[in-house]
Amino acid sequence: MPTPHNSAVKGDFAKTVLMPGDPLRAKFIAETFLDKPRLVNNVRGVQGYTGTYKGVPVSVMASGMGMPSIGIYSYELFTQYDVDNIIRVGSAGAIQRELKLGSIVAGMGACTNSNYAAQYGLGGTFAPIADFTLLSAAVQSAKELGLEMPVGNLYSSDTFYDASASSLKWAEMGVLAIEMEAAALYCNAAYTKKRGLSICSVSDNIVTGEELSPEQRQTGFANMMKLVLETAVKRAALYNGEKGDTRQ
Repeated sequence: MPTPHNSAVKGDFAKTVLMPGDPLRAKFIAETFLDKPRLVNNVRGVQGYTGTYKGVPVSVMASGMGMPSIGIYSYELFTQYDVDNIIRVGSAGAIQRELKLGSIVAGMGACTNSNYAAQYGLGGTFAPIADFTLLSAAVQSAKELGLEMPVGNLYSSDTFYDASASSLKWAEMGVLAIEMEAAALYCNAAYTKKRGLSICSVSDNIVTGEELSPEQRQTGFANMMKLVLETAVKRAALYNGEKGDTRQ
């Protein structure tokens, strides 16, 4: 049934949902890459669509910016709408010098300065990680498309403007890039026993000071979307083989 943040009803969303931050980006993805997309949510302007890609049902819905926002939307999709897989798609700032602008990176894990996991009352530090089946499908899709995709840790930050300027400290631990949502998505996926993955396109490099032009961002985004949609198709084939659910 609908929630305070989502007017869709059960069955409106496919088993796999792609989540950009920007509602207008969700609309662009639906209208550009999906066949016969239909609007299933527009509460607070957070647009959600369901269509098909290569005959496979796929949904796309905005998450908003930051962990509190994706925390709400992903939790409701997992628990109220029978969604099994959420793939965050967005931009990230590289903190490794060798990462080129426009590179696509996959978050195998997500370090964070957030207190999001404190809600679980654990007696230690939870390590938010991606689902292996989604990650392996993405790696295989990247190979088939001839795309280089580094895989490693992301840093999910609660602050975009960071007074401590500590982001490059994470680079010393091998973290690839900074974004603002993956850790909460991975926590929700773990808690609900669902699957999450974050794939980002590098829009700027904090080490070198380089950044993409708007035109270059669009090219990198298109490559990322091809990869993510092929990942959804691979996951659907695996899921249908397991359970015979055509919504995947």
